[in-house]
Amino acid sequence: MNERMRRQWAAAEARGIGWGGRTAVVQATGLSHNTLEAGVRELQQAVPPELPDSQREWIRRPGAGRKPATDHNPSLLNALESLVDPMTRGDPQSPLRWTCKSTRKLAEQLREQGHQIGYRTVARLLQQLHYSLQANRKTREGTSHPDRNAQFEYINRQVCRFQNRGQPVVSVDTKKKELVGDCKNGGREYHPKGCPEEVRTHDFLDKDLGKAIPYGVYDLTANEGWGRVGSEHATASVAAETLRRWWSKMGSKVYPAAKELLLTADAGGSTGSRIRLWKVAMQEVADASGLRIKVCHFPPGTSKWNKIEHRMFCHLTENWRGRPLRSLGVSVNLIGNTTTKTGLRSRAELDTNAYKTGIKVSDEQLALVKIKRDNFHGEGNYTISPRTL
Repeated sequence: MNERMRRQWAAAEARGIGWGGRTAVVQATGLSHNTLEAGVRELQQAVPPELPDSQREWIRRPGAGRKPATDHNPSLLNALESLVDPMTRGDPQSPLRWTCKSTRKLAEQLREQGHQIGYRTVARLLQQLHYSLQANRKTREGTSHPDRNAQFEYINRQVCRFQNRGQPVVSVDTKKKELVGDCKNGGREYHPKGCPEEVRTHDFLDKDLGKAIPYGVYDLTANEGWGRVGSEHATASVAAETLRRWWSKMGSKVYPAAKELLLTADAGGSTGSRIRLWKVAMQEVADASGLRIKVCHFPPGTSKWNKIEHRMFCHLTENWRGRPLRSLGVSVNLIGNTTTKTGLRSRAELDTNAYKTGIKVSDEQLALVKIKRDNFHGEGNYTISPRTL
């Protein structure tokens, strides 16, 4: 019921009760005596004839009700907007320049300026000014590749060509490092009521347990993933060893007649197009497998387009949500048992190798890499052939 229906219903109930009915209705409903009296008067008289038909269904009489705060204080909107957006409409030295602009803090600051206002009114005025709560939006990708879209199209053409010839196509990357131990992991999982899994209050690195660094290889055609979890640094040597182990354990069995391998990777990090050690490591993989490895790097700032990110890693995160990674073995088991309804299967193993860091590749070592750069952006598209061919 709206306001009119509510007070008229209350008046009808009071009249039906008789003597003492008004007091009983007020106590039972919580309505004020003035509201009940107004309902009684409305029942005793019809809508005034001078009102036009368009106003006969109004809840309140024309001009009734509390006036907007801006009618009593015309400068209120400008004062509020100056606080919310001080860089463009207000004073850059606003006291709320470096604090959270909650409705309560805005109301408090406006009251200090002499405006009588509550935080709920501030919320309504912000809506009137077309403001809303908004999070940060990731849109700036830094330095743009001169042929960003053309590089994506080139990668897509290469993927289609390799798949049509029955040659393997894989995507490689390193997943986010995770703390090992009884540390909180994001997400929730079902447990008996009142019995959540207890973890540490503070998530600090345990020097004995270290971190879990999952490195993955995702087969775009077979929809299969390979994970290798270690505690060493994520270097180009780790990437190369993971790729080599994938080919030995999975790839060679799925593609026994393969002569080539297409590999898509990020433009930066351990698999960056400018990393010398990456090319030397890929040469070692090519020599060991006998495959011609064609590498295509995504443009800078577009790592999320790498297929392994949203076809494998996202499902790994979902599989271990709400579970502390108490050991590297737990990480390996969770990765190896990750499946999806669309057919994703994954396997994983523990990486116990020790990898050196800070390796410098000389010009002489780089010259031994049997690399052929493509005509289209050869710095990011190239083929490394086995030196035995």
